[in-house]
Amino acid sequence: MKCLFAIRLFLLVSSACLCAKITPSIALSVSVCDYGAMGDGYTDDSQVTSTLLIPNGKTFMLQPIQFKGPCNPTTLIVKVEGTIVAPKSIEEWQWPNDDDDKDIWVQFSQINGLFIQGGGQFDGQGSPWWKYKGDKASYRPTALNFHRCENLNLMDLTHINSPKNHISINMCNGSYISNLHIIAPEDSPNTDGIDISESTNIIILNSTMETGDDCVAINGGTSFVNISNVYCGPGHGISIGSLGKNGAYDEVEEIHVQNCTFTGTTNGARIKTWVGGRGYARKITFEDIILVDTKNPVIINQQYEDHHFINNNDGKAVEVSDITYRNISGTSSSEDVINLSCDVNIGCNGIVMENINITSDSSGNEVYASCTKAEGSSYSCIPTLSCLSS
Repeated sequence: MKCLFAIRLFLLVSSACLCAKITPSIALSVSVCDYGAMGDGYTDDSQVTSTLLIPNGKTFMLQPIQFKGPCNPTTLIVKVEGTIVAPKSIEEWQWPNDDDDKDIWVQFSQINGLFIQGGGQFDGQGSPWWKYKGDKASYRPTALNFHRCENLNLMDLTHINSPKNHISINMCNGSYISNLHIIAPEDSPNTDGIDISESTNIIILNSTMETGDDCVAINGGTSFVNISNVYCGPGHGISIGSLGKNGAYDEVEEIHVQNCTFTGTTNGARIKTWVGGRGYARKITFEDIILVDTKNPVIINQQYEDHHFINNNDGKAVEVSDITYRNISGTSSSEDVINLSCDVNIGCNGIVMENINITSDSSGNEVYASCTKAEGSSYSCIPTLSCLSS
């Protein structure tokens, strides 16, 4: 059996004298028959591994592309040892005919057992796009998207300067993500590190994320996510949400964030929901967190206002419950270091705060906690949480 991928590349090969040559467009096909598959209709080829190599020392310019499965090989390996770059200017992007595809640079869809690794780099060359923040007509694309992939492994790569979010995990089951370095300027809009939606059983480990937005954003339909040993900063922290935009029903549960460091971020451990939304965010834990000059270290914001719904709010909201913050310490650049701003109608409950020690990054400045309709318990916390009702 075969699994073929047609890849249209522009090769940008740099020589020692810093000269560069762009070759014509090349169609590259990779067949599992080259990697041990018999293709005779009788031999079981299901265990064959297919490998695509992006060699070290070379830079490949890649137009928007989709890799679509399903495929017979149970393991597909993409070894990125070199550099893959997006077109440099917006005018150079060659989009598919379908307008719906104009928001992704590289997509892997319905491919099971996919490994992308190798120590190389994806460069979205996104700076020309950043000035179009909020302009839907600009189609600012996600750099790397995984859709309906099972048993995904994404390891040992650098991702820089995406036009929008760097990595999107959508409708995937079983993803192992480790040793990534994601880089974009602090003022680059919406350049999230990893966005997760409608996915389950996701592990993110041992990664550094320096972005202009959330280091990791966990969106609706997501459950059983473990994030550990992530260094975040600059950026907007690790966020649950936003949830409930435009009155949507969103569910997030069983999220565990542990042994992470936030340095110079606008937020640390954040939960954000829109007014008028539906659904729930529950069974979420942030623990063993280190803060360095973090503006909003611990924040629940259920007033992430959607003006279309705010005047028609019927008293319902995304329900926030069973949230644990444990062993969180460090410094903040603001005074309100714990802000639990729950929905004014239904509140949030089951909040547990244990062993919190957050101080000001300016000597002598006081810090405090504030709460709105927050119910729960606290133990050994600085600042004290007298605002948290039991």
